Amino acid sequence: MSGIPEPEEFRAAARRWLTGVARPRAADGEWGSGSDSVAVFDNWTEEQEREHTARVQEWERTRYDQGWSAFNWQQEYGGQGLPAYYEQLYRAEEAAFDVPHRPEIFPVTQALVAPAIGLWGTEEQKNRRLVPLLRTDELACQLFSETEAGSDLAAVRTRAVRDGDGWVLTGHKVWTSGARVATWGVAVCRTDPDVRKHAGITVFLVRMDAPGVTVRPIRQMTGGTSFNEVYLDGVRVPDTDRLGPVGEGWRVTLSVLAAERLDSGGLGLDNADRALDLAANLPRPLTGAEHQRAADLHIRTLVQRLMGLRVTAALVAGREPGAEASVGKLYATETMRRTSDLVSELLGPSLVADTGEWGTYAWTEHLLGAPGYSIAGGTDEIQRTILAERVLGLPKEPVR
Repeated sequence: MSGIPEPEEFRAAARRWLTGVARPRAADGEWGSGSDSVAVFDNWTEEQEREHTARVQEWERTRYDQGWSAFNWQQEYGGQGLPAYYEQLYRAEEAAFDVPHRPEIFPVTQALVAPAIGLWGTEEQKNRRLVPLLRTDELACQLFSETEAGSDLAAVRTRAVRDGDGWVLTGHKVWTSGARVATWGVAVCRTDPDVRKHAGITVFLVRMDAPGVTVRPIRQMTGGTSFNEVYLDGVRVPDTDRLGPVGEGWRVTLSVLAAERLDSGGLGLDNADRALDLAANLPRPLTGAEHQRAADLHIRTLVQRLMGLRVTAALVAGREPGAEASVGKLYATETMRRTSDLVSELLGPSLVADTGEWGTYAWTEHLLGAPGYSIAGGTDEIQRTILAERVLGLPKEPVR
């Protein structure tokens, strides 16, 4: 591809390429066929996670090597210099083909960590790290959350102490997706405890196989172990793996968080659509209340998609979406809650008794997983605070 193709031209080319390298996704066909999984968080063992990760890496390398990845990156990193929204155009076409489902660590690596290195990294870091991350030869997880800090990420206690030409990291991180398969962890650490909390933070790239790094899986309600806690016990990190200036880590972290919220507006739409299909195929007439709840959810999916188009329009116009990302995240978590409400009303006891019937008990994974997204990616309370301060102009939270 040369120059910037028109969106429809780009989508047609993507469709032709996909037809040559992947099989079309089997049409859902009759209701009750195919997989009935509606899991919000991947519910697998370590062995299953590693096997699936390897399959996705193989597909992502094919995309990258044949010029169908890293669209908005410069040619030196394997990209084409296209506007950022061309990734969304490609994804719309890819959805019609049978390619491996991308677990969370892949968008974290390609859409959060790689851009942060592109923005804050040294030339040496960009030259060494960006292509392996964009091609997914290496994967990266976020070592952000801590039990003591809660939603206040600036209150992190993991310490990084200068030692010669490197740093020694000690602390504990939690809720880390993909830690078992990651090559790198992006660690938010406190390097100066004597200044205000936002000013004493520095970010590091930590090898997940480094001595002193211990990954312990966290058992989910559904039985799987998608998340982990990570212990950093005297982990040595060279200064060349520091991301951004010392003490400027809060700004680095914000750039990652902004990208994360931007990517979260489409959460829950697939399961909401599946819940509406359930309502349409229920073997009994819907009650008036069920009709009302289904209609409400249908309207929400339309509005949520329109909000996603608004974010895309901002990108097309060359603007970095601001409050739209927080609005989208809030709206998406509410869509997930209302999906749970509708399914609970439609299925009743069938939801909690595993009779083997397709599309019934499988919904427990959605109901148990959906509440997690009012915490993941910035809690609902954090999103409301952002909107209150930056949109409504309400007084800011006092800086401590």
